[in-house]
Amino acid sequence: MSRSVLTHLECSACGKRHERHDLLNLCACGASLMARYDLTSPRLTALRDRLSVRAPDLWRYAELLPEPGFPISLGEGFTPLVPAPAAGERAGAPRLLIKDESANPTGSFKDRGLSVAVAMAKALGASAGALPSAGNAGSAAAAFGARAGLKIHVFLPIDTPRSFFGEVDAYGAVLHKVAGHIGDAGRAMREQLASQGWFDLSTLKEPYRVEGKKTMGFEIAEQLGWELPEAILYPTGGGTGLIGMWKAFEEMEAMGWVAKGRRPRMYAVQSDGCAPIVRAFAEGKDRAEAWAEPKTAASGIRVPAPFADRLILKVLRESSGDAIAVKEGEIAGAAREIASLEGILPAPEGAACLLALKHLVRTSQVRATDRVVLFNTGTGLKYPEALGF
Repeated sequence: MSRSVLTHLECSACGKRHERHDLLNLCACGASLMARYDLTSPRLTALRDRLSVRAPDLWRYAELLPEPGFPISLGEGFTPLVPAPAAGERAGAPRLLIKDESANPTGSFKDRGLSVAVAMAKALGASAGALPSAGNAGSAAAAFGARAGLKIHVFLPIDTPRSFFGEVDAYGAVLHKVAGHIGDAGRAMREQLASQGWFDLSTLKEPYRVEGKKTMGFEIAEQLGWELPEAILYPTGGGTGLIGMWKAFEEMEAMGWVAKGRRPRMYAVQSDGCAPIVRAFAEGKDRAEAWAEPKTAASGIRVPAPFADRLILKVLRESSGDAIAVKEGEIAGAAREIASLEGILPAPEGAACLLALKHLVRTSQVRATDRVVLFNTGTGLKYPEALGF
């Protein structure tokens, strides 16, 4: 019997209910679908206390995830939450913690969402999957496609760091190189999607990547003794993790796992070379206009028109958070600062969060007494050119 208490899918905009057994992308209204669970189920009784004896991966939360019906895990999830006192002290936030997602199987947080999304696509009848990527998502999809026996087509911008091309190929996926940025890669994919019969695994265009990403919220709570931090800094491209963690906090409140009304302030971090969410947030808008000529070495946040902009902005405002654009030219230096002070070589996206933290301290949005979680979303070893080594 499945442990999952998943009951149905629900449209994030119009609220329409959809069957969980159907292979679906978006609601008919064009909005993202969200998985909903029976949070009063007897299967959840004392679950929080039983987690400590389970395997240290994201599937420890199986009741609160969809059930693919076959093993998929490569050990993704339950990454370290590392105290970073030296970097924190220098930034003015001595209670800083780094959630180090580089410990995932392919070296990034993308493993979380794609492990669940690929497994469910296979379980629900997809014959092949496809997605545009800035790098890490393509590698993760390719790896879990190999694990699940599902052919994956990955569309990467031609200027993606070279290591990602080799990864996608090594995992047996089909690599498509596209001139331009991730938006152009998405358009190239969609030109073939229907005729080829591929299932669209794009960010928040299917229901289950966000479910894998929400486990970051569960883990932070569990690793902090079921107390949530005051602030979370998250590098934001497509925004799946930001949305997913907010969903996790909502679910944990409903189950009584964490205190109500104590959710963290959520901060979206972008580069000043591509900051559509920052601009929309500052202007009080509900949607983000596409960023012209996006340029940043932090390829994971080079997303000029995030599909889930409405949901990202909603989370920032509900959490009393903010959106911060950091200086592109300072990112590599911030990566070296984290590495030299804490022994973690972050991806450029993670390094950008340290710059954002310094800004938040200077502007008194983060206090010295705040417990702050900074997300390093992947390993810097995949970005030698961007980080100058």
